[in-house]
Parts: sequence; structure tokens; C-alpha cells
Amino acid sequence: MYVIIMGAGRVGLSLSKLLVEDGYDITVIDSDEELCKNAAEELDALVVCGNGSNSKLLEEVNIEEASFFVATTGNDESNLLSCIIVKKYNVPNIISRVSNPDNEEAFLEVGINEVINPERTAAGFLEKLITRPKVADLMTLGEGNAEILDMTVTNDKVVGEKIFEISPTKDYMIIATYPNGELNIPQKDTVLSRGEKISILVKQGSFKKVGKKFEK
Repeated sequence: MYVIIMGAGRVGLSLSKLLVEDGYDITVIDSDEELCKNAAEELDALVVCGNGSNSKLLEEVNIEEASFFVATTGNDESNLLSCIIVKKYNVPNIISRVSNPDNEEAFLEVGINEVINPERTAAGFLEKLITRPKVADLMTLGEGNAEILDMTVTNDKVVGEKIFEISPTKDYMIIATYPNGELNIPQKDTVLSRGEKISILVKQGSFKKVGKKFEK
């Protein structure tokens, strides 16, 4: 499957790494030369330095063959413009990050498939996590208020603990576990296992504390 990601910042780069690991064919586009250089060093993928809303550039990276186009920059205007341009190439799945929730309506009006913004509830993100487990899990919730992070349970203090006893709190909520590599929506009696991957909704400012709680 071919995925084009606009944005080589933290969100775009992290998402690209996940998809490359899963065997997806990835192209990353960014207008920032420094970000492009860093992405090229980090990724086994094509990285193109240029304007993601430029039709000629999009055609050069075979936009017609893409199954997904994901706009991950922190600039709503750039994301919206690129998605509008991409629409004319009939890309089946167009997803965009939106930093200002007031802009969501504009994105939806032009026919973008999925818009990620701070007004989404945890349940809404869970739905996306289930249907698109590798595309949604790195999207920032709004203007950096919270973020869905993947972690691996390596701290023995939480191994064997029931999720309802340690989550949710004011700083985080465990929203998915992956026993045997299969996505599972946690129940009250779900127990954490050592080495198990989990997805956590984490409040900004609590990343380090939460990381230490679950990983050594």
C-alpha cells in the first residue's frame, strides 16, 4: 500500500517510521530542508523537499497511486490546501491534522475523510485506532494538549496489574492493549503483561512521568 505523508516534523516522522516498519511504501514531503534531511537519514523511504500542495510535485511522486494522503503539519492552512489539491486525484483516503478546532468544518466541507482535532473524544480516537491502527495513533490532539503514545510494558511494578486500578487518571488513560499483537479494547479485568504494547492517551507535561510508570 502506498502512503504519502505531508510533514516531516515529529508527528509525520514518527508515523512514517511506523508505516515503514509495517512494510508500507512511503513518500514524505516537506518544504523545510532541515526536516527533509533529518527524515532522509531516519527513514528507508523517499523524502521529497517541496510544497505538498504543488500539483506537479504530487504527480512526480505518483499521487494517483496513493491509497492514503496524510497531512500532518501544524499549519491548518497548508494542510487544507494540500488536501483540496489531492482531492482531484481521487485518492481514496485523505486524513488531516487540524490544530484549531474552529477549522474542522472547513476541512469536512471539502470532503476530507478524517479530521483529527482536540474536540474528538477518547471514544472517537478509539474508533480510528481500530479502523486505522497505524495512521491515527501518532496524531496530536489539538494544539498539543494530549497525545496518543505507544509504549511497551517493561516496568515490573505494573506487570500483572488490572487496568481499572491504574487507569484512567487525570494525566493518562490506557485506551488499547495488544496481547499477542492483536488490538484489544481494555475491560475492567484486563491485566497488563510484561513486554506487551499499549496505547495511552497522555496529557501534555506528563509524558516523562507516564513513560517511567510503564517502561524502565
